[in-house]
Amino acid sequence: MGNPNVGKSALFSRLTGIRVAVSNYPGTTVEFTRGFMKLGGEANEVVDVPGTYTLEPTSRAEEVAAEMVKDGGDVVIDVVNAINLERNLYLTLELLERKTPVIIALNMWDDTKHRGIHIDVNKLEELLGVPVVPVVAITGEGVKNLAYRISEATSPSMPPRTRDERWAAVGDIVGQVQTISHRHHTPLEHLEDALVKPFPGILIAAAILCLAFVVIRFIGEGLINYLSNPLFGDFYAPLLLKLSQVMGGGGLLHEIVIGKLIGGEIDFVQSFGLLTTGLYVPLGMVLPYVFSFYLVLGILEDVGYLPRLAVLLDNIMHRLGMHGYAIIPTFLGLGCNVPGILATRILESKRERFIAATLISIGVPCAALQAMIFGLVGEWGWQYVALVYGSLLCVWLVLGLILNLTVKGFSPELLMEIPPYRLPPWRLVWQKLWMRTMNFLRGALPIVLLGVLVINVLYFLGVFEAIAAFTAPVVSKMLGLPPEAVGALVVGFLRKDMAMGMLGALGLSAKQLVVGSVVLAMFFPCIASFVMLTRELGVKGVLAATGVMIAASLAIGSLLNLIL
Repeated sequence: MGNPNVGKSALFSRLTGIRVAVSNYPGTTVEFTRGFMKLGGEANEVVDVPGTYTLEPTSRAEEVAAEMVKDGGDVVIDVVNAINLERNLYLTLELLERKTPVIIALNMWDDTKHRGIHIDVNKLEELLGVPVVPVVAITGEGVKNLAYRISEATSPSMPPRTRDERWAAVGDIVGQVQTISHRHHTPLEHLEDALVKPFPGILIAAAILCLAFVVIRFIGEGLINYLSNPLFGDFYAPLLLKLSQVMGGGGLLHEIVIGKLIGGEIDFVQSFGLLTTGLYVPLGMVLPYVFSFYLVLGILEDVGYLPRLAVLLDNIMHRLGMHGYAIIPTFLGLGCNVPGILATRILESKRERFIAATLISIGVPCAALQAMIFGLVGEWGWQYVALVYGSLLCVWLVLGLILNLTVKGFSPELLMEIPPYRLPPWRLVWQKLWMRTMNFLRGALPIVLLGVLVINVLYFLGVFEAIAAFTAPVVSKMLGLPPEAVGALVVGFLRKDMAMGMLGALGLSAKQLVVGSVVLAMFFPCIASFVMLTRELGVKGVLAATGVMIAASLAIGSLLNLIL
């Protein structure tokens, strides 16, 4: 246990290795991690409890942490940030008032030397009545000694105190065990201060996020071009063609398993079979971006930048019903909506995740769609491209304000401790990357396959043709688009850049291209994004988000058709 950003996860990884399981606490979306370590020749379960500042909860995550302590455990390893004793010891005193044995891991011990902080560990042990072990979780220093001393964990049964009495006791303890020598700020510390101020923090944040976006696209597209596409095209496609021949090249079973042959060949985007599009979308299209996103996210997390970015933009994002962390998934959605929606997990409440995921699906065009917008709309002049992006930005802001007023639930304040900057521990970065990627595959692959199966059945039953015929008058009268544009909007469910190409082939005017681009960006998400929305928001949430998307896209499209 411990406060947020004190290195709990790093210490947990040191104790348990990579064979861990991530679970949701029953009845919540709050995640915690479980693993095992050998102690005294026996396997012992280790649980990484959600970070909390107190056992008197102020958020859902803190409620879960308090409930997990109440449910019991043989020993509590209390992870304390050695460079901020005063903030951390409040939770320690609360834990010591319970009957569970406690041992304290005094983490970030190396930083105390850099900051001129001197802590008398023996005196701290004497005052608290439990073992105190200095550790550096990211390097492993002191972790072995911590494991040896777990058996010494004790329960001093401190008398219950009130809040004010605890803070007074914290002040007294810190005064007895800690001394600080004078030292000047280092250049890195000056940079830390600058990054949480509006100026130059906003400019630095824009540069860092742009760099992150470029790196994610570079890695993701590189994996697709040099690994995914050759693997599927050169090795997998010929096997599917042989299977297609064995199945007779047609029929309902062929449509479901292989899909349609485009020009006698497998087209992994358009064929839409379980073994073609059903596998290619999650593995060939999405996984490379998920991998690159989690790699960059892990680095930014472990360097210590994300908490600063969240603090910097917290006031702006709160007006849209979210806190500062929401800028991360929003920005990542510009590369691909899938990792953007996936990243909404870093938001604490269900309300925030719904607002963030909905806004990403509506107002944040993916890189592939942006390329088509620049190519097709840009031919008429950059003012029309600016009109498309300006419309989407206004929608993102206005709809965020509306959702903030109308969506029920709680958006917690951003209360966090900003950790010091440090070089990322690469072993831990790769461990988190592997675990997160595997969790994505386990959750996404079955849903995509199910989605492809259902859509094939609906196509076979003629449901999509009926939808196109029914909506054609609405598209023509409200949006000012030709009836043929309905087909592009339907194809947008498969892939939006392809749908944009279909709009370009209809000989639309500049006004119609602007309307079509905005509506296509805001309308129903592509299948990969829809799968992620379903997974993250649940059926009820995704139905609500879909209703918002359809209503907003028709309203904005109609408005643009009237004023242009």
